[in-house]
Amino acid sequence: MSDLLAITGARIFDGYDWHDDAALLVEFGHVAAVVPSSAIPARSETALLSGGMVVPGFIDLQVNGGGGVLFNNDPTVESIRTICAAHWQFGTTALLPTLITDTVEVNLAAMQAGHEAVQQGVPGFLGLHLEGPHLSVARKGTHDPSLIRPMDEADLARLVALRADLPNLLVTVAAETVSPRQISALAQAGIIVSIGHSDADTATVSAAFAAGATMATHLFNAMSQLGNREPGVVGTVLTTDHVHAGIIADGIHVHPASLQIAMRAKTSDGRLFLVTDAMSQTGTDLTTLELNGRTITRSAGALRLADGTLAGADLDMIDAVRFMVTTIGVPFEEAARMASLYPASAMGIEAQYGHLRPGAVASLVHLTDDYRVASTWVAGQEVHRA
Repeated sequence: MSDLLAITGARIFDGYDWHDDAALLVEFGHVAAVVPSSAIPARSETALLSGGMVVPGFIDLQVNGGGGVLFNNDPTVESIRTICAAHWQFGTTALLPTLITDTVEVNLAAMQAGHEAVQQGVPGFLGLHLEGPHLSVARKGTHDPSLIRPMDEADLARLVALRADLPNLLVTVAAETVSPRQISALAQAGIIVSIGHSDADTATVSAAFAAGATMATHLFNAMSQLGNREPGVVGTVLTTDHVHAGIIADGIHVHPASLQIAMRAKTSDGRLFLVTDAMSQTGTDLTTLELNGRTITRSAGALRLADGTLAGADLDMIDAVRFMVTTIGVPFEEAARMASLYPASAMGIEAQYGHLRPGAVASLVHLTDDYRVASTWVAGQEVHRA
């Protein structure tokens, strides 16, 4: 068996450019090159695809669950493995299992699960996203207000220690709940700090960005809005060039016109990228799920608490890409980047993720011409075929 695999038979979009009549060469789980079909090395094995297109694997930085598992309800390495695998059929090849506001004990269990996922090399596991508990009660969304609290020194020390144990760590905090000093300490430890579930004014948010926060969590949702005299979190994110922002592109969480406005604003170093905010229903026919003792109902493309509050999203990544193309009118190449290259850039891992140029991890999606997932590959291994 050869260590070199040539994937051919489809157009190849490497995250930057298209390659026709070409082959993607994969060696030891990484991209070796893209070469003309006529130049495929004789020693390589060949995977012949039936048309369509090969694109970089999708990267989802906000995934609460999948495959019937909610990370909060079962913060174990087995849950991480299930969640990662559940999203393969939708083109997601790398993700951050996301823990929303919970008790210290649940947070500690999630941290241990992340450590074990690294040790076991769980395919598709990119690190952890801890969304809370250091948020604003005024912008709690579906987070349990009884569990929201300020960050203390023990919390800070735990997060810094956790970062040393994980390949990537993202934390969502409210700008008014976590101080610039704490944000600076997190950032200096290599933690990506995202502002979300925040009711802060623009001065407070700007101070958080100056201290080292570089991201915003599900833009427009659970944050102070853009006003005529006070830009709030939304306006500050849109006018701070280096700040990236995740967005839920389902037509429910954000109006298409608002999404288009954000797209036009985020064209500098900081970009808009797609997240699913998926819960345990992804990849299943579940119609209800439980979170912190409350029931979430799945109906009409949305997940809601009994009072109507949105509770995560009934969305997968290929549907988000398709929504950007068919509803928002974004060129496919840009929609693909929003699901791969831009989240990789937001996490600072674009050297190896988010594209298919030499040296990148060979995680990719084979799509049909109408943007359906035909197969998914993680680090050079086919993990899903429709």
